[in-house]
Order: sequence, then C-alpha cells, then structure tokens
Amino acid sequence: MLSALSIDMPMRPWRLSGTVYGTLLNHAPALAALGDAANAAPYKAAPKAPVLFVKPRNTLLATGQPVHAPDGEGVWQIGVSLGIVIGRTACRVAESAANSVIAGYTMVVDFSVPHESFYRPSVRVKARDGSCAIGPHVASPAELPAPDNLAITVTVDGAITQQASTANMIRPVARLLADVTDFMTLAPGDVLMLGVPHGAPLARAGQRVRAEIAGIGAYEAVIASASTQEAA
Repeated sequence: MLSALSIDMPMRPWRLSGTVYGTLLNHAPALAALGDAANAAPYKAAPKAPVLFVKPRNTLLATGQPVHAPDGEGVWQIGVSLGIVIGRTACRVAESAANSVIAGYTMVVDFSVPHESFYRPSVRVKARDGSCAIGPHVASPAELPAPDNLAITVTVDGAITQQASTANMIRPVARLLADVTDFMTLAPGDVLMLGVPHGAPLARAGQRVRAEIAGIGAYEAVIASASTQEAA
C-alpha cells in the first residue's frame, strides 16, 4: 500500500514512511466534555503529556481503495485531523525549531469503531484494515503558514456533521512536536496527527463521507459493506 501513498511531497527524496501516530485528548472541547470522567480511576487526572496511539501499516488506504464498514454493516466514527509530516529526523526538537523538521501538512481521516475509552482505546477499534486515509495533498509550510487556524469540515450524505478548527488544540503544532520528540524520535516520512476535534461524526455502509481541511483538500468516499470486501 505504501507505493500508493506517494502523494505530492514537498521534501525529497523521502516518501511517507507508513508510520502514523495519532494524538488523543489534544482538543480542548473534547477534554472539557469528559468532565469528571477525566479525573476518575485509573488515571485520576487529565493527561500531562501527549497521549499517542498508532495507525499501523495495515490500516493505510491506498489511492482509490474503498473503505469498508466494520463488522458487517457496522458504523465508523470519522475522526479528521491535521497531519504533521516529518521531513528530517526529529529528536528533542525545541518548540522554536519545529519548522525546521516539518516537511508539510496533510489530512488524516481516522476511521475507528465507536468506543468509550478516551485514554487507551483498544487496537480492535483503532487498527482495522483500511481504516486510515491520508491526503490528498501534502501542503508545504509556505502554503500553510498558519496550521493552527485551519477549518475542518465533515459531511455525511451531503449534510454537514462537523465544523471545527485546528485553533482549539491544547498543544498547537510546534508545542506538540516538541513534547512528543522529547521522549521519542520521529523519522522522515512519519505523520503525527495533531488531534481529532470533539464530536467526530458516525457513518455506516452506503453513506458518502466527505472530509476537508482548508488548504489541503478533500477526501470523499462511499462506505462499502463488509460483504463487498469479502466478495472482492
């Protein structure tokens, strides 16, 4: 699938590595919506560092590949995030130097099985085959000089189901990159999701999903049934 992810890249000669890191609870309204649950056991407090998960290679959707509903005719939760594309090895990057390791920005559409675990969601809900769409374009930092103020829009069957912005993140792009690379190294071609806004909509087989981030472009697909996948 990786060859199909060689979308327009501003920094050569590397390509997308296929490693996608998601960030949880980085959207202020999402954390606020948890209320007292954020302080309940076992964590007993809001996170003090970035909370990450991984969308492994089996989740990546190749160009033109359909997304299939989970568990027969099940429902997807549509999480749309700005993706920070790493252009140079990033280890202990200062917030002020974040731009020096960023190749550009893309969109990540994270299809997940609806779940209630907000800190450590199960691999079963996050790592389904073909549940991560990237693209359609990688915008250079020059094209997107204000990544922390981009409109996000999701429609299902033509009706707007989510309008959000990257402006409401607890850790904006530079700070998130600094905090993450303080404890792990990111490699060229890796994608770090800024975070999914609160209120990610749901969609099921037969429905058309359209996700767009201003300045990057749109992803659009009709969710196919699992029976179609088995027949193929």
